[in-house]
Amino acid sequence: MALIRHIPNFITSLRIVGTAAWLFTKPLSRSFYILYFITGLTDVLDGFIARRLHITSEFGAKLDSVADMLFYTVMLSVMFPALWELLPVGIWYLLGAVLAVRLTSYAVAAIKFHRFASNHTWLNKITGAVVFAIPFVLLLPCDIPLCWAICITGGVASVEELIIHLMSREYDPKVKSILDINGGHFSEKIIALASRSKEA
Repeated sequence: MALIRHIPNFITSLRIVGTAAWLFTKPLSRSFYILYFITGLTDVLDGFIARRLHITSEFGAKLDSVADMLFYTVMLSVMFPALWELLPVGIWYLLGAVLAVRLTSYAVAAIKFHRFASNHTWLNKITGAVVFAIPFVLLLPCDIPLCWAICITGGVASVEELIIHLMSREYDPKVKSILDINGGHFSEKIIALASRSKEA
């Protein structure tokens, strides 16, 4: 049983090793796509196995967040030359704003909760999935509009996480959306406000 508890973290560690291996592959080559797909698959498997076997842990969640950040940082750095030529300059400005909001969210959590905090919200999960799809999106004829949509999705997810950190009384890794803040009291307030506006 002790070894089983470490399986999700081992899979997450494989993602970190696989991500580092991208640095030695040619962007958008066959070997890149194979390694990229396998590495991305580990992102799905670690959480699925942890939840299925009821062996989730705070350390595992932190390791997963670190692996995710490394995954996307290396992906963007490796693919940057190709993306720079393909994507319009406006997307880069938007991406810069998204990253600024994301870093602000991390800073707020560090100051307020005295720890690194990144919630696995539904929007963050969706963002992770669509960002992962970028290399495959580049193969499509509608790649530019889809890249705009991906960047906007990441922006909305980053803003939501920042609001969660600002409005939460304490850090709760189980918060899946802005409606779950402080045990769901935020969603109750929204419903109450909506009812009052209808009555008015």
